[in-house]
Amino acid sequence: MAIGAAAALVLTGCSDKSTSSNGTDSSGTSGAAGLSIQPVVQVDINGKEVAKTDASKAADPAGDGKATCAPTSIAFAGALTGPNAALGINIDMGAKLALDQHNKANPGCQITLKSFDTEGDPQKATQVIPQIVNDKSIVALLGPTFSGETKATGKILSDAGLASLTSSATNATLTQNGWTSFFRGLAHDDVQGPSVAKYLTGTAGYKKVCVIQDNSDYGTGLAKSITEGLGAAADASCSSSIKTGDKDFSATVTKIAGANADAVFFAGYYAEGAPLAQQLKSGGFKGVFVAPDGTNDPQFLSQAGSAAKGATLTCPCGPAPEKFEKDYQAFNKQPSGVYSVEAYDLATILAKGIDAGKVTRPDLLEYVRSYDGAGLARQYKWSANGELSNALIWIYTVK
Repeated sequence: MAIGAAAALVLTGCSDKSTSSNGTDSSGTSGAAGLSIQPVVQVDINGKEVAKTDASKAADPAGDGKATCAPTSIAFAGALTGPNAALGINIDMGAKLALDQHNKANPGCQITLKSFDTEGDPQKATQVIPQIVNDKSIVALLGPTFSGETKATGKILSDAGLASLTSSATNATLTQNGWTSFFRGLAHDDVQGPSVAKYLTGTAGYKKVCVIQDNSDYGTGLAKSITEGLGAAADASCSSSIKTGDKDFSATVTKIAGANADAVFFAGYYAEGAPLAQQLKSGGFKGVFVAPDGTNDPQFLSQAGSAAKGATLTCPCGPAPEKFEKDYQAFNKQPSGVYSVEAYDLATILAKGIDAGKVTRPDLLEYVRSYDGAGLARQYKWSANGELSNALIWIYTVK
């Protein structure tokens, strides 16, 4: 989709990514050599196992089927094109599934999703978000997707009083800007960092980890958090920084190959994570490649090929329950991906608010602010600054 263009869709069908062989993984799909991303365990901030959410108690976007409302719109803003577009497409498609189920069950209340492409770029997002704010038919926003574009546009959305629910922007500082309309639908990086670090040094037993970060707001924030969590296990002599858009990591590979580390943690997105994993393997690195939600996508498998095998991937996002995965694939003609479940849950919350008669921006914002209910991924209840009251991390593996 062209930058800033909006496609208004009354939802009846669309597409996206990923599942395990048994249809229960949130982001595993068949990749090179039949590889898939499989959930291992959900952990708390101490790296200890926590039982997964009971999906049977989740809110249903269909509701009771009796809702009535004037035609209403919500927006999606995020990467639909660009090097990491799959992460945005996963969200767009998850939301579309929820609204399709709502609209089919509630003929008297039709909710349209207007999708806006930012390419995940902060500068482009500052051109797109005002279009959303100025469209008075839009009563809430799902997004933005990435931390950088969220940081660049959060004040615009807050000043407009437009509820902004993100299923993917995880930089911890986003909720420290005084915004009053921002809600994060998953754990932030200062939860992911220590949770994953304690898992790596505890359960996995790693003694030496090299931390590599890209130069995005997401990568730098997460690298800081993971390094602090690893403590003495983070080897400063092999830490490294790369730039988004780079493809040649020979200097970084040389540094790491000589460190004899148990693992590398890459804080960044799959567009760089995939070639980095390939080059580490071909460069002689024998340890485990570990990467977060920005890399936890089937595109990592497709682009990294056999080098993805054995990788540990982490995410504040939960795996897809079996029924959701079946519904998603039937609707989108391909498996779900990272953040698809969260997008479905957040779209469901907005639909429930609209069904309850909250059809203005101020009313729907207040509805979200006071919401407390179960979703497929987790319980959704927000503190005053828009952080979840309880947030956990999932560990995945590629096999």
